[in-house]
Amino acid sequence: MAVPASPPVIDFSRDLYSVSRLNAEVRAVLDGSFPLLWVQGELSNLSQPASGHLYFSLKDGASQVRCALFRSKRRLLTLKPSNGQQVLVRARVGLYEPRGDYQLIVEQMEAAGDGLLRRQLEQLKQRLADEGLFAESRKQSLPLYPRQVGLITSASGAALQDLLTVLARRFPLLPVLIYPAGVQGAQAAAGLIAAVELANRRRDCDVLIIARGGGSLEDLMPFNDEGLARAIAASQLPIVTGIGHEVDLSIADLVADQRGATPSAAAALVAPDAADARHRLGLLEIRLARTLRHRLSAASQRFLALRRHLQLLHPRARLEQWIQRVDELTRRLEQAVGRRLAAASQQLERSQQRLRTASPLGRLREQVGRVAWARERLAAAVTGSVMQRRHRVAALAAGLQARSPLSTLARGYALVTDAQSGELVRSQEQVPVGTRIAVRVQQGSFAAVVTDQKDAQGESEGGV
Repeated sequence: MAVPASPPVIDFSRDLYSVSRLNAEVRAVLDGSFPLLWVQGELSNLSQPASGHLYFSLKDGASQVRCALFRSKRRLLTLKPSNGQQVLVRARVGLYEPRGDYQLIVEQMEAAGDGLLRRQLEQLKQRLADEGLFAESRKQSLPLYPRQVGLITSASGAALQDLLTVLARRFPLLPVLIYPAGVQGAQAAAGLIAAVELANRRRDCDVLIIARGGGSLEDLMPFNDEGLARAIAASQLPIVTGIGHEVDLSIADLVADQRGATPSAAAALVAPDAADARHRLGLLEIRLARTLRHRLSAASQRFLALRRHLQLLHPRARLEQWIQRVDELTRRLEQAVGRRLAAASQQLERSQQRLRTASPLGRLREQVGRVAWARERLAAAVTGSVMQRRHRVAALAAGLQARSPLSTLARGYALVTDAQSGELVRSQEQVPVGTRIAVRVQQGSFAAVVTDQKDAQGESEGGV
């Protein structure tokens, strides 16, 4: 019978790494220890799978390192990589964990010669920036409506056609003057400088556009020339650049008063929009008509005042001549502004029509009708209330009349009061014999003295 194997003994006092854990921690160390680096070398083992990513090795005489350039960054390349090509890459150090391979993750790639050229350009940019050539405070504003535009570009390039097309579309009446100049090659910078200086001497234009189409860094080098930068900075005419594509940024773009991302964009910055100009012209025409009306009114009032003054100071014949002259000038002025005033009148009529449509008169009439109806109801209610209260007062008066002591006196009765106390006599006990009494009848009153009393049966109780 086989004896079962003993389970392996695990020493828990040791910190054991798995391969995956080791690679992950090494990758974290590499990612956090190196910034983005510029590395120069020769391309080899170039692989371009269907995913669109780019894998290759970068080597020199003694060593090599694996590299990966992912599709999102590859789209930004301006060169076509090939084996044996000397390149300059900007990359971060990383680790491909599944294989444990150390590699570079490339963010940017350019030809090795371009790298040196770019460093030289960066040094020139920094020097010019320190001198203040890129400062916004020294840049000129563009004219709102230029009288003429000067184009400094190749007479046979596509950029010229783009410029002319955009200028004609935006403002067909804008004159254009072309200063032909080379835009590529060793002599191009000198030609561009000469064109800028010529345009400034002649002063035929209000604004200049320096433009060319896209190209490589070498193609655009004339626009990174220090002499051209200083010529643009010294120009008395405002300058707009439209050089290459949107991603291209030359020293000329930085010095220029404004930069268009493309030649077409530069033309759009210079040429006013015709539709906006027509709208602005319409507003100015309205303001002109209003101003002329005001001036005409003021002139008429001044004329009337002067005429009254002249009537007092000058002979009639001379005054009449001046009146006729003023009338003639007035008619000429009215003819000059007639059309504008007619247009303004039409606009006023339309405004009045809209005002009449929105007038509250109808609603006011409705409210007046409601007030009249309410007034009639109130008058009827008041009249009815007054009549009702009159009837009630008459009934109350009749009741009072019926209950009045005067009515009793009219029927032959009398009111007897004690002459001394004024109390009403209701029984014989109140007035013994000899008491003075006051007797009131309907037609007056008189005094008497009690001489005799009788009880309820009519028997006498005394005499006077």
